[in-house]
Amino acid sequence: MATTDADYYEQLGVARDADDAALKSAYRKLAMQYHPDRNPGDAEAEARFKAIGEAYEVLKDPQKRAAYDRFGHDAFKQGMSGGGGGGPQADFGDIGDIFETIFGSAFGGGGGGGGRQQPRRGADLRYDMQISLDDAFHGKTNTIEIEVSASCDTCDGSGATPGTGERRCNLCNGMGKVRAKQGFFVVERPCPTCHGRGAVIEDPCSDCYGEGRVDEPQTLEVDIPPGVDTGTRIRLSGKGEAGPRGAPSGDLYIFVHVKEHDLFVREGTTLATRVPISFTTASLGGSVDIPDLDGDTNTLEIPAGIQSGKQLRVRGAGMPVLQGRGRGDLVVEIAVETPTKLSKEQKELLKQFRETETGEECPESRGFFDKLKDAFGA
Repeated sequence: MATTDADYYEQLGVARDADDAALKSAYRKLAMQYHPDRNPGDAEAEARFKAIGEAYEVLKDPQKRAAYDRFGHDAFKQGMSGGGGGGPQADFGDIGDIFETIFGSAFGGGGGGGGRQQPRRGADLRYDMQISLDDAFHGKTNTIEIEVSASCDTCDGSGATPGTGERRCNLCNGMGKVRAKQGFFVVERPCPTCHGRGAVIEDPCSDCYGEGRVDEPQTLEVDIPPGVDTGTRIRLSGKGEAGPRGAPSGDLYIFVHVKEHDLFVREGTTLATRVPISFTTASLGGSVDIPDLDGDTNTLEIPAGIQSGKQLRVRGAGMPVLQGRGRGDLVVEIAVETPTKLSKEQKELLKQFRETETGEECPESRGFFDKLKDAFGA
């Protein structure tokens, strides 16, 4: 990679504490301004285009940027040698780098010694989807729109202007790795210029600026299976962020959130609800009809003398089992409702009933008052 003495931050017109978004925005703006396609025959614009490309290549990489902030251009002019081992050596004084390089490949790290690195896979993405309990019961296909980094159509994901390609990296001589001296050690690590590829793009694509990918909206269909619950994760393979320069795409993970229902409360595959009944139905017994999410009606038999808080269970009237067979249960909690609006005739009938009470009609109440008498010696 050709270098200049101009400060990389000044080349891009950004502050030294600029974040990744500011760097990317500044580079794109300048790359469009000085791209050779827009300035045919202008040698000065071409040189400027290459210079800002060089600056962005360094500053967008955290390790290269840290080295540049510490050593300036010397971080790339000296101290790094190609795979052959000759030339000047740099002293990077952090012993942690030594262990990372020596042991990195054995434990899945980024250590050298393995030759050129393959382009890294694109990032996985997350999408939070909110659905109704009815949708969770029946399942459905939802259409979503997201904006992700997709492979650039102009350069077919290569990152290079059509008709051009890559050239061998001058820093590592195409080996994809460099050597650095650390005290008594000489260690290998991925080349900071080509990121271990052994090659660099000489003429970046004008649409993706050498990334091989561009941000664009996508419309996807997501199949929601019956029985999903809040926290269910659905994986769409290869629908995540595109990898740089033709690398495989990551995955898209759909995280499901089920909204609360007006009638039912869900606990796993069990649905629960609270049903008020009149005190006459509670006393004499009867039945109530309860609709379920499947559109059917469940007739619930109320035994005579039922009390508030009693739970009745309807087998197989709950939620479907996710990726399985059968359904859970419906649990109905009874709430005996005391009438608040009585006609004159109803009041007279209740007075007559009260005059005939013996105390045996409500054994729980009688037991309570018996305990009070025992406790206070009444």
